[in-house]
Amino acid sequence: MDDSQAVGPLTLAIDIGGTRLKAGILDTTGALVSPAARTDTPHPSNPGLVVDMLATLVAPLGNFDRISVGFPGVVRHGVIITAPNLGTPVWQGARLGADLAARFGKPVRLLNDASVQGLGVIGGNGLECVITLGTGMGFALFQDGRLMPHLELSQHPVRKLMTYDQYIGNAALHDIGRKRWNRRVQRAIGFIETLTSYDTLYVGGGNAKAVSFELPQKVQLVSNEAGITGGIRLWDHILDESFVEPNNPVHKSLEHA
Repeated sequence: MDDSQAVGPLTLAIDIGGTRLKAGILDTTGALVSPAARTDTPHPSNPGLVVDMLATLVAPLGNFDRISVGFPGVVRHGVIITAPNLGTPVWQGARLGADLAARFGKPVRLLNDASVQGLGVIGGNGLECVITLGTGMGFALFQDGRLMPHLELSQHPVRKLMTYDQYIGNAALHDIGRKRWNRRVQRAIGFIETLTSYDTLYVGGGNAKAVSFELPQKVQLVSNEAGITGGIRLWDHILDESFVEPNNPVHKSLEHA
């Protein structure tokens, strides 16, 4: 499919991960117009370097009208609050949404990466929970299709002062091997069920493919591609207020629309 066949705005979807940067262009249905491009995330990392690398990565992909970004940390109104797997001190306070809008000349919506993944897979029924298994562990929660306030569960202690990131992140998988790592993931799913009483839990991320135990009835493995394709949902009207700064006059007009 080429740009001329697409109806409506084309969305550049970017997934910033602790291991890789990925980008693809979506049509209005959320389908990829062409295969996604990817490159390794730089370490050490900083906002300027990542924006430069994204510009290079995106250049061959073609035209687009707007941008959706998933970021591995706490994000509020386009501003980075934490970046546990990229180095919070250098990222904290970065206005990544504005930086990308200035670089590409397009409107940008920026959200936690697990939330973006969740938007790409949830069914909209009951309490749905999403975890992503990658460099660390992403987490998002939805009630009847609505995104709940972000909880950085990945940084919460889970066992012997280890956070979920340390307990079932990529480093743990390589350090302890798949068998022990799978036992840890199984325990973590049990802890999360106790914490949230979810109706459905979706397990995604690059390391979801390493899960080898029989999943409980309410748990589903999902494609890591949702980290890109879920980007189309950032432009749903139901999320409009999430991207308007509270002191912005437009916020008031949305309230009374």
